[in-house]
Amino acid sequence: MSTTIIFTVVSLSLLGLLLAVVLYFVAQKFKVEEDPRIDIVEALMPGANCGGCGQAGCRAFAEACTKAENLDSLYCPVGGNPVMQKIAGALGFEVAEKAPMVAVVRCAGSCDKRPKTNVYDGAASCAIMSALYPGDTGCKYGCLGKGDCINACNFGAISMDPATGLPVVDDEKCTACGACVKACPKGVIELRNKGPKSRRVFVSCINKDKGGVARKACTAACIGCGKCAKVCPFGAITVENNVAYIDFNKCKLCTKCVAECPTGAIHAVNFPPRPPKPAAAPAAPAAAPAEPAPVAVPVAEKKEA
Repeated sequence: MSTTIIFTVVSLSLLGLLLAVVLYFVAQKFKVEEDPRIDIVEALMPGANCGGCGQAGCRAFAEACTKAENLDSLYCPVGGNPVMQKIAGALGFEVAEKAPMVAVVRCAGSCDKRPKTNVYDGAASCAIMSALYPGDTGCKYGCLGKGDCINACNFGAISMDPATGLPVVDDEKCTACGACVKACPKGVIELRNKGPKSRRVFVSCINKDKGGVARKACTAACIGCGKCAKVCPFGAITVENNVAYIDFNKCKLCTKCVAECPTGAIHAVNFPPRPPKPAAAPAAPAAAPAEPAPVAVPVAEKKEA
């Protein structure tokens, strides 16, 4: 009996040893060498793993950087230009600075401008609500206000304004990772250039209905009149599908379109208040017409008899 046990133990040990040797040679045959620079680049990154760079995470982004011939198509929105400069230095690349971006809510349909037409009594999720029906207001394009964008933001940059029922983006906290853009089922949130001094001009509406229908659903809707496009001196505004759009790469922030918009759909953010127009001076009363000077009439002299 003891001989059988010993034989079994020895056999299993030899079999295990043999399999270990086989696995060792297989691992050596098929092992993948990893670039040591990946660890260096990953250590320079913020470690948010937000996916804003378009990769699965910081590790995947670091791997993409080491494999790329240049960094022109790669950018970490959370780390921004300082981090990209460090990565470029570690890999021996040169990288041009990119304009910082920020999330923008392109809907101005607050509670007073876009009244509700029904009451939604389901799960507090924009994705679920959007899958069920167009929404609880007359505008099927507007913000649903259930906060999916807030839940998606890992940086606490979005909050809900209870007065308007719309999300508000904190410029200082926003990293332009794009998580809120992906989370919004209506496509209301867009990444735009942050602009000098955080100033930017954009159309806060994506309603594609015709002017009368859009205006009836929301008093702040773009009606596609095209006045803004006509007044823009830089060709930055186009009107397609009944709604205007401002190209932030062409816009020079002159704000002429803001004053021209009849519904207030174009928003100028972080601009100083415009000075009030000087009141027109009252017109001077018209002077009374001058009386004509008396004309002397010659008197005929009497002839002496």
